Amino acid sequence: MERNYPLFTITEKAERSLRLGHPWVYDTEILSGEAEDGCLADVLSHKGRWLGTALYNSHSKIRLRVLSRNTNDDFSEAFFERRLRHAIDYRRTVMGPDVSCCRLIFGEADFFPGLTVDRFSNVLVAQTLSLGMERRKDVIFPLLVKLLRESGETIDALYERNDVRIRELEGMEQGKGFYTMDGLRTDLPGVTEICENGIRYEVDYVNGQKTGFFLDQKYNRLAAARLAPGKRVLDCFTHTGAFALNAAKAGASHVCAVDVSADALKTAQRNAALNGLTDNLSFRKANVFDLLTEMGEAKSREFDYIILDPPAFTKSHGTVRSAERGYHEINRRAMQLLPRGGYLATCSCSHFMTEELFCRMLHSAAADAGRSLRQIEARQQAPDHPILWNVPETNYLKFYLFQVV
Repeated sequence: MERNYPLFTITEKAERSLRLGHPWVYDTEILSGEAEDGCLADVLSHKGRWLGTALYNSHSKIRLRVLSRNTNDDFSEAFFERRLRHAIDYRRTVMGPDVSCCRLIFGEADFFPGLTVDRFSNVLVAQTLSLGMERRKDVIFPLLVKLLRESGETIDALYERNDVRIRELEGMEQGKGFYTMDGLRTDLPGVTEICENGIRYEVDYVNGQKTGFFLDQKYNRLAAARLAPGKRVLDCFTHTGAFALNAAKAGASHVCAVDVSADALKTAQRNAALNGLTDNLSFRKANVFDLLTEMGEAKSREFDYIILDPPAFTKSHGTVRSAERGYHEINRRAMQLLPRGGYLATCSCSHFMTEELFCRMLHSAAADAGRSLRQIEARQQAPDHPILWNVPETNYLKFYLFQVV
């Protein structure tokens, strides 16, 4: 096959990384090469060996994102259709009936660098964080809709949540709105309903965090709920109430759901009403750090099960130490609040807070709290967010269930 792509030569360090399967080449790792932003380019070792074909962007620190390591790939519509079909078939296999509410495309783990697509029943929500994918979305999005509909799925709309700052680092504008193509609606209200683990949720995919709902904790919520029957549960950082609702449905004697966001709590309350789970569920607007401190000072023993599902405290290597202190504080305070034999669910959704760091923090927090941890389960993200072992960035969610003794 004749190749007419621009050529980029990279350093030995970058070559080693690519040969081990990582798809990124950084700006400091390029020895030579010029290309138009967003275009395809061939990547060569410093000795001239072909390593793959990548998407190029001079605005990004990640200059090259490898799209293929096969010299026979032609990047036609058929190429992207094949990739999409593989991603969809994988979800059908690992998610079964939950495929109606799952992550369909998980960026590099599905070999679509910088592209996320979540499905919320009849609505797809996409986030495009690389220029190369932005330039190809008019091929990818119609194909995705076509493939889902061909298998009998109802897809009414595709909404783009590109209101994230990282797009500016890629030389793209922020924005959000319905994607326009024949056969897709652009007049929907921006809120849809999903069912996860038998619980119904209102999903605001226009104004909600990220794409509107956190799908990666789907099965962790079930695991946490198994401990809830008869317990008095404090669900911290509840957001729209997912862990709280799972615990309440499982038979907790009472669940208190806490969040600092009044808007999130309003959505959580609507979700509780939607499921008829208002009798054993209450809501409290509070800063979790302050609340745990106040309860500790009051020597409260109100709860025997605490769930900690905080937002990412760190989004870079530079803030990891500060984040570790934050995780340490909430976990230490939670452990001290629990009676001996109480239960703790705790997690981190930051890739930069590695499993090693997170476990070290938990050891330290337990020691400072004067407690020991009896591990029940160690879990990760749901399989619709697959972990590509050659790409550590895809392995981000740590979730632990403990008895505190």
